Amino acid sequence: MTRLSITVPWKIFTLIALLGLLAVPAVMAAASTADKTVTDSYGRTVTVPSEPKEVICSGSGCLRYLTYLGAQNLAAGVDSIEKEPQKMDARGYALLNPQFKDLPLFGEYRGKDDPEKIIAINPQLIFKISSSGQADAATKDEADKLSSKTSIPVIMMPYGSLRTAEEQEQMFSTLRIMGEATGKQDRAEELISYIKDTIADLQSRTKDIPESDQKTAYVGGVSYAGAHGIISTEPAYPPFLWDNIKNVAGKMGTQHADVAKEAIVDWDPDYLFMDIGTIQTDNEGGIGELKNDPALASLKAVKNGNVYGVLPYNFYSTNYENVLADAYYIGKIVYPDKFADIDPQAKADEIMTKFLGSSPLKDINSQYKNLGLTKLTI
Repeated sequence: MTRLSITVPWKIFTLIALLGLLAVPAVMAAASTADKTVTDSYGRTVTVPSEPKEVICSGSGCLRYLTYLGAQNLAAGVDSIEKEPQKMDARGYALLNPQFKDLPLFGEYRGKDDPEKIIAINPQLIFKISSSGQADAATKDEADKLSSKTSIPVIMMPYGSLRTAEEQEQMFSTLRIMGEATGKQDRAEELISYIKDTIADLQSRTKDIPESDQKTAYVGGVSYAGAHGIISTEPAYPPFLWDNIKNVAGKMGTQHADVAKEAIVDWDPDYLFMDIGTIQTDNEGGIGELKNDPALASLKAVKNGNVYGVLPYNFYSTNYENVLADAYYIGKIVYPDKFADIDPQAKADEIMTKFLGSSPLKDINSQYKNLGLTKLTI
């Protein structure tokens, strides 16, 4: 039997060997870019996919942040609030993304996660908003336990707010962390710059008003874990701070507070602003109280017709776009000469579009009897 002998030219052999060597760094590079590390708000270093395709957002308002970043298409599941029918809904992010209702359920609202449901959905990454007032150690432990139970990386962040510089930085940090994890860093910086510029514009309009000429005001009916009446307020209500309006409840700190009705009567502010989320309670909430309570009806703001409706501050945490929109409306009412160039409805549309991609203003207002950004009849 004759054997065939095949001779491979040495040049071809050398070329094949070189190509093989060149391929090794490429394979190693591909492996090294498959993951990246992100440090969350609590100092936890989390290894996540470089370009996650499916994530879930747990906790009050977490999905709002994902929508702000324009990454809502990454949502692979939702908590129960996204599926529950709402008689009235002030969550612009949800109104503009009805597809959220059709996504699988991973747990109950306010961060009550079901690890088994999460495993079934199998997202690549979990974003989780930390519980308000919870110690850092407990927050880290909560994130570590969820990651351990699901074998899925968990990034933990606070919700933040616009009330104080510290809480604003928390909000900005959360945007940046989520932006880094989703590849939306540029969008995060764009939105942060817009927020800072908007606040600076508001402050610049009224900064020269002497303290003796600054008006007094009270905001009532602010939702907090549900709708409330007139005694529910924000002592550090950002629109008043930015517009240099004296908040009559301002000495009560920076967190949400309930005040005595008698205190409101004693303060007797120049202006009353009612968060229209209050009408979700019985008898139109705080607006009904102003109409039916003789003591409240005696307030000079009621007698002078200075009672106005503002868009809901909270609905599953703070609606940041509403807060900024309300600030321009309130400024226009209290200091009209300082806001002469502002059409509050048009400004609200602009702000909402910047945050959400388009404006849900008409949809929100229609659900709340068109009481937002308007004078109330008492």
